[in-house]
Amino acid sequence: MERTFSLSDLKQTRVYQEGIQEGRLEAKLEVIPRLVSLGLTVEQIAQALDLDIAQVRKTTSGY
Repeated sequence: MERTFSLSDLKQTRVYQEGIQEGRLEAKLEVIPRLVSLGLTVEQIAQALDLDIAQVRKTTSGY
């Protein structure tokens, strides 16, 4: 007998959860250049976005 998965079943899978986390990280990384242009420091950005300073520096290395 086949079992159909509901949306809540899907949301509990590891693949779904990892995709959500990856999407959130991408969104955070995309906003970094705008925060730099507003004059925030690497440390302020890292704190505001809950990221490692190294991640922020890597993203801002071209600025």
